[in-house]
Amino acid sequence: MNQNEFEAFGKLYVVPTPIGNLEDITFRAIKVLKDCDFILAEDTRTSGFLLKHYEIETKMYSHHKFNEHKSSDHIVERIRAGAQVALISDAGTPAISDPGFLIVHNCIEAGIDVECLPGATAAIPALVVSGLPNDRFCFEGFLPQKKGRQTRLKELADENRTMVFYESPYRVLKTLTQFAEYFGEERTASASREISKMYEETIRGTLTELIIYFTQNEPRGEFVLVVNGNEIKKMTGKGSHV
Repeated sequence: MNQNEFEAFGKLYVVPTPIGNLEDITFRAIKVLKDCDFILAEDTRTSGFLLKHYEIETKMYSHHKFNEHKSSDHIVERIRAGAQVALISDAGTPAISDPGFLIVHNCIEAGIDVECLPGATAAIPALVVSGLPNDRFCFEGFLPQKKGRQTRLKELADENRTMVFYESPYRVLKTLTQFAEYFGEERTASASREISKMYEETIRGTLTELIIYFTQNEPRGEFVLVVNGNEIKKMTGKGSHV
């Protein structure tokens, strides 16, 4: 992509970045990152490794959950003045359990064109390799850590679609144990970690079997937990629908 391919007016490009293997990035994403005026990065130190690997010299600015409310208005004004801006997170697609929603929302409210490039996200590979039904599913991301957690789990107990969750290694056992409590110990599930990295692993079985496995094997890396929907609700046709 050369500079002439950019539109005359400013634009926000939401650019997915690799979740592990640095080769999991599109040619177009690299071109956008090279040709844009500046890059908004969740952590400039983390993204610096990616940019150095692909010889991208575009200026980066920090844009994360702690400063996005303060910086979004200024960024919108720069884009309205003609700047071509790329938004990236530490890994994966921005705004999916990462910062990004606010700046996208504000740009749209200001009449600015926003384009999201296709690319890496952890949820879809984990869902596919889980072996669980994936024709209909719901993405829950990270559950509330405290307030509202039990309420949400009670609601999801009747969900008949396959459910996808993100979780840290420090809370995997706690979350699996709560799943067993609210969804039933024999509910089938999978736990994928380190997707696209050297030690990628997916463990499949009942929730009880997963709990036993991670009790005996210390959880490491970021996790995607995929849980089968309520089979009784599927058979009766009741429960949540899209």
